[in-house]
This record gives sequence, C-alpha cells and structure tokens, in this order.
Amino acid sequence: MARHTDWKPSYKAVLADCYNRFVEIQGLSWIPPSYKPTKELPFIPLEKEIDALIAGTSRKVAAVLQLLKETGVRIGEAWELKWIDIDQDRQSIRCKAEKHGNPRMFKASSKLLAMLNSLPKDSEYVFRRTNLVSFRSNYTRQRRSIADKLKNPRILKISFHTFRHWKATMEYHRTKDILYVKNLLGHRKIESTMVYTQLIAFENEDHFTCRVAKDVQEAKQLVEAGFDYVTDIEGVKLFRKRK
Repeated sequence: MARHTDWKPSYKAVLADCYNRFVEIQGLSWIPPSYKPTKELPFIPLEKEIDALIAGTSRKVAAVLQLLKETGVRIGEAWELKWIDIDQDRQSIRCKAEKHGNPRMFKASSKLLAMLNSLPKDSEYVFRRTNLVSFRSNYTRQRRSIADKLKNPRILKISFHTFRHWKATMEYHRTKDILYVKNLLGHRKIESTMVYTQLIAFENEDHFTCRVAKDVQEAKQLVEAGFDYVTDIEGVKLFRKRK
C-alpha cells in the first residue's frame, strides 16, 4: 500500500515541471541568460533633510520617523511597539526582534518620548490603528508634498529603510566600532552589518560646533541634541558636535 503523505508541490515547482515537459515534447532547448545585478550604495540623506521631513509630516508619521531616526529599527519592529515597551522613568524603549535578529533596548530622547505621548492610547500598540500598507501610502503622499514644497527631490528617496542605513552609517562614523553598530541593528552576523555601514565622505569632518554646559540640565539637552562630551574646563563641561 502506498504511504499517504500531505506533501504538495509548490506553485513554482509545478510551473517549472510543466515548462520542462513542454520543452522536451517540442524538442527545444533553452539556456537561461546570466544576470548580475548592479550593486549600488544606499542613499544616505543629510540630517537636515531627515529633520525637515519629520517636521513636515503629521503627528503620527513624525513620531514613527523620529523613532526610526533615533534607533535605526526596522519599520516592522516599530509597528509592533506597545505602550508597555516604553519606560518613561528610565527613558528607554524595548524593541522586539524581527527577521531572526536580536531584541534591543534603546535610550529615548525627551523629544521622542513627548512625540509618542502625544498619540492616543486607545490600543495596546503605539502605532497600529491602521494597517502598515495604508500607513506607507500616507507617508508617501506626505513625503511628496514636502519634497515639492522644499523643492528638494532628494527627500523623495527617503524610505523607512533609509533611516536604518542613515543611523548605522552615522553611528559607525562616530564610534568606528562595527560591533557596536551590529548590536544596535540587532544583527546576528557581522556580514549583515557591513551592508549598512557605508564609508561615505563627510563634509566638514574635522569642523565642530562647540557648546558649554553649566549644569546637569544643560548637559542633558546637549547630549539629546547629539553633542559629545569632551572635557571639564574652568568649572563647566565642554561638548562638541560635527557641523
């Protein structure tokens, strides 16, 4: 008796089998052409372009984009964010893994927390009141409007995944630590991280804007604005940020 199984050939396998039988019957031969896709570096926008995009979008879209900018998470990971994942006291955000990656914990700026808290809390999820497809379409429309208003077609190239490339590139440029960037992105293999860290030429690489903090609150604001601590001098703390 033949052994019963639930195995069914895939749709592609059936098509391939039909095609092979047709070629055999007709006495034809076909050699598939070889194709090597052209590799291109990902588009890395300027921070001012990202900030202009965030400033011009709706409250919900802006909150998502600010989250992507600060953390470099995938849009799918952002979409799964729940209110319980946000720790207001520790100013941190917990991110569940996607695509067999690793879960992460991020430090959130006061700006990001304020943007998230402005959203309605009528669901356990922070963003999932519509489906992701509709949200993408909404973002595309708003992005087009902002690009037209600013007369900057580069903004049209900023996708959700662009934020991930931007964050990885900026963090590697800042730290020169590929393992740190790997953990930031949640990758399990260093080869995956190398795709995101582009050694692009930065203008004004050795030119800095300097700020002085006289107390903890001023130092906190500078750190949240992207400034790095340098040293203490004459009773104040000195910070700097590349122009």
